[in-house]
Amino acid sequence: MAYRTILVGTDGSPSSFRAVSAAGALAHATGARLVLACAYLPMRERERAAAADRLGELAYKVSGSTPAEDALRAAREHAVAAGAADVVLAAEEGDAADVLVSLAAAHGADLLVVGNRGLNSLAGRLLGSVPSTVTHRAGCDVLIVHTTPGGRG
Repeated sequence: MAYRTILVGTDGSPSSFRAVSAAGALAHATGARLVLACAYLPMRERERAAAADRLGELAYKVSGSTPAEDALRAAREHAVAAGAADVVLAAEEGDAADVLVSLAAAHGADLLVVGNRGLNSLAGRLLGSVPSTVTHRAGCDVLIVHTTPGGRG
């Protein structure tokens, strides 16, 4: 299958950047547009105030979508290094799985790429993990990249 639009989720972690690199290489190989997606949740006011007190003038770095935007900028470097040429950044407030499925539909993605982190953890088994949830809900192909040593999450 030829992919035209590939969406990959990132949270700014090293393991998510491995998924981004894999998606970037696939986008390069297929000539697809690569959408880098990051979900974020707003900080509670108490947490934001505590962070602002500690960070001073750098407090904006933990407010709103700024951490997600920082993660996306870092992810872009990994995607471009892997060969992706047409890269779009998308940050959206909400649960990670919901955001990835929604953005994949909104961007007309043919493929949604996620890392395997969380699939084998106890919390992932009890609460559901992002990779597991998107495989059930995405309206496109899903590629789960083994991003943790031995493929364990």
